[in-house]
Amino acid sequence: MSDYKAKDAEAGTQTYVQPIAGSGEATPPNEKVMQGEDEFEVFKRIEGAEDYRTVTWWKAAFIFLKVIFATGVLSIPSSMVTLGAVPGAIMIAVGLGRFREKHAGCHTVADMAHHVWGAWFRELVGALYLIAYVLCAGTGVIGSSIALNSLSDHATCTVVFSVVCTVIIAIMASFPKFHQIGWLTWAGFFSIFIAVFIVVVGVTTYDRPYAAPAGVTDIGFYAITPVAPAFAAGVAACVTIFVSSAGTSAFIPVISEMKRPQDYRKALYTCMGFVTAVYLAFALVVYKWCGRYVASPSLGSAGPTLEKVAYGVGLLGLLASGMIYVHVGAKYLFVRLLRDSRHLQEKTVQHWVIWLSCSIGLSLLAFVLASAIPIFNYLVALVGSICFCPLALMFPAILHFYDNWNDIKTGSVMQKAEWVLNMILLVLGAFLCVSGTYGVILLIQQAYASGAIGGAFSCADNAV
Repeated sequence: MSDYKAKDAEAGTQTYVQPIAGSGEATPPNEKVMQGEDEFEVFKRIEGAEDYRTVTWWKAAFIFLKVIFATGVLSIPSSMVTLGAVPGAIMIAVGLGRFREKHAGCHTVADMAHHVWGAWFRELVGALYLIAYVLCAGTGVIGSSIALNSLSDHATCTVVFSVVCTVIIAIMASFPKFHQIGWLTWAGFFSIFIAVFIVVVGVTTYDRPYAAPAGVTDIGFYAITPVAPAFAAGVAACVTIFVSSAGTSAFIPVISEMKRPQDYRKALYTCMGFVTAVYLAFALVVYKWCGRYVASPSLGSAGPTLEKVAYGVGLLGLLASGMIYVHVGAKYLFVRLLRDSRHLQEKTVQHWVIWLSCSIGLSLLAFVLASAIPIFNYLVALVGSICFCPLALMFPAILHFYDNWNDIKTGSVMQKAEWVLNMILLVLGAFLCVSGTYGVILLIQQAYASGAIGGAFSCADNAV
């Protein structure tokens, strides 16, 4: 970007003038961008253009909460059936903001990748990022269609419900700013939180799991499972739990729309502290009372009556999950296509055509993927293995080495320990990426062979 600085003759202040990409023209003189903290930001405060920098830190915290506390929380208890409670709890973890603080202007992890290894790495990471959030949006479509099937006792074909959910998600996701979908993220978070809480309380009212046969005494709850799970099931369960809190790469574009990007840590600590405590409490209680008879999604674990209540309360949260993931993916494409152009922040025809094409197109793609892999847990696990193991384990380690490679030689004891830890994360991420993908694909093949998946675009009741 061939930016240059010009002197404001009237005010005598330095201003930042940005060329319009591909046009050879500079931004008109009346559209001035203040230097300092805003100079390298993606969305700039320009006179005459839309201000995208409208998210306060506490609003960002709620958006982060909805990104993290989404469909993943509904799959954790069933994964603990395979892993046991203690290892499952240990798998829940966190990362990414420091690099952006050092390298202003990064809109997504793809921009960070460009800092490290250039254009080819940016395209690779960008592709993983896009695939990840389209697959995540697919879990929102599946979860919402399960809710409608449960509430209506499978009143119509599941594909019809999925289409309805996709249309709603596309409409919700098409508001162009994070600030504009803020109230939907708040409502969605409280919706899914209350729904899960209803189930947590509900499962404790039975003397045995609702789905367990009469007379069962061993429900399969173990602090550490006594029998090692099959390899495919074990790694699939690992990545399912991991993905529940691995969506931190979606935080970066939210930072770009914060009033003060420096307040990112406030929002991060508020979000992750709450999510970690709630994940552990909710998942462990449901697993403790249901054992191997836990449902997936877990909202069906307390019997048909409470299942309907929970899905009725949580439907907005499931739709909001799909919305936020579509919005994140669409915003990445939108900025990539219009960055450094006046159309990025001016409401031109080109602005709207590209934005709506991104949001609607990714919603349709999420629908197709959700219909092709209609088992909730498997789609969540596939997101974790293919995308979030590289994005949330390997990539943060690479970023750490980029800024701190010499710490292993010259750093303090703590810095050396952090270097070693990041090396472990890099190796672990590579292992889970390969083995997790293999395990999930194997389980999907087995599910198709056994009839557990009736087929792509099946009308079968996915709430059973």
